[in-house]
Amino acid sequence: MLMREIVKFFQYVITNRRQEMDEKDKQIIKLLKDDARAGYGEIGAKVGLSEGAVRKRIKTLGDEGVIRKFTAKISLAEGAQAITLLATNPAYPTQEVSKKIQAILNVETVYEVTGEYDIVAVISGMNVTEVNECIEKIRRVEGIMKTNTMIVLRSS
Repeated sequence: MLMREIVKFFQYVITNRRQEMDEKDKQIIKLLKDDARAGYGEIGAKVGLSEGAVRKRIKTLGDEGVIRKFTAKISLAEGAQAITLLATNPAYPTQEVSKKIQAILNVETVYEVTGEYDIVAVISGMNVTEVNECIEKIRRVEGIMKTNTMIVLRSS
């Protein structure tokens, strides 16, 4: 019985495994990065697919976690942005600390990295005060030992 379940599981994995992203997927992702509000038909016209095919691909990319969220990015002229380097206590799993940080409002992106710091958080807000409030929330996350924040002056 157990062996039959194991075989079924591997058959499921093999038949439902997604192939590597193809060029069309990569083109769709690039277009969405440039304009997350672009319509399926508009994207389809640019990549040579029907609206339905684009819709299905975007749903699949979302279901598989390739596309995690659609966001509005505020220009620096209209807001503030910071990059915060975070050192964690080795007693706390970095992945767990990262999840807690990602859940904080105004945290745009979280990276786990190597080196002196364990995590890099990109923070956006309507002004420096809002960004600073976010940084203060991050500092209170259990497992954070040290922070180093840089305010972004200009981006290209």
